[in-house]
Amino acid sequence: MRVVRELRGRVTLRALTASPARIPELRAAGITPVVGNLDEPRSLARLAGLATRLVHLAPPATEHSGAWWRDFRTLSLMRVLSRRQRPVSVVYASTSGVYGDCAGERVLEWRTPQPRTPRAQRRLDAEKVMRHFGRRGPRVSILRVPGIYAADRPGGARERLQRGSPVLVASDDVYTNHIQADDLARALISGVWRGAPQRAYNVCDDTELKLGDYFDLVADMHGMPRPRRVSRAVAADELSLSVLSFMDESRRLVNQRLKTELRLRLRHRTILER
Repeated sequence: MRVVRELRGRVTLRALTASPARIPELRAAGITPVVGNLDEPRSLARLAGLATRLVHLAPPATEHSGAWWRDFRTLSLMRVLSRRQRPVSVVYASTSGVYGDCAGERVLEWRTPQPRTPRAQRRLDAEKVMRHFGRRGPRVSILRVPGIYAADRPGGARERLQRGSPVLVASDDVYTNHIQADDLARALISGVWRGAPQRAYNVCDDTELKLGDYFDLVADMHGMPRPRRVSRAVAADELSLSVLSFMDESRRLVNQRLKTELRLRLRHRTILER
């Protein structure tokens, strides 16, 4: 709903939802709901020619009956939008995970993607589908988004601290990247109006921390005990594969395009400015 707050009163807003139960919530926020399911292509027919500008936030499905590296949700959506007049501009929220492990190097947008996890490979597939869609008219921009944080966001660092999840010792630790949720919403809007065709943007703040140091800082800010530091071998025994995957990749995103081309002035330049 953060995007809604920024756009309310400026444009007519519509949102695709697969849950009829969300209709009252969307209407209360000033959004016209459109019921449809990206996993059921036939339900998307009414979207054709409906939008002049599009923000695509839906993640790929976690399970597939076909090719596991494909994002069939994005493919279905783009096929529907191709039937009639296409949007003027499209913004797709991808993930910085498409870069894969960069061994702590600073990463600019022209770096060749090398996704290592299935979810990142599906995101890269979605990027390719979006770029192909943009070859015939729409101005398609790709926003590569790292970890999102906000005080009201569930499943964040604070919950991991409450669960007692460990982090890596300094010698095994990795660099991580973040963006505050309101700044992400503003970046999406900037992409809609200012994004260049076929252009990718790293959407992150100016924080430069390793993952363990980040959790130490969050713990200090909330008056909580700092997490245990363990070796990578011990972490492999205690943490899920999905959590471990974030500890296997180290990169430092460069956000210069975000600031100069999308002209976004971060309201939360670092995680200390919450």
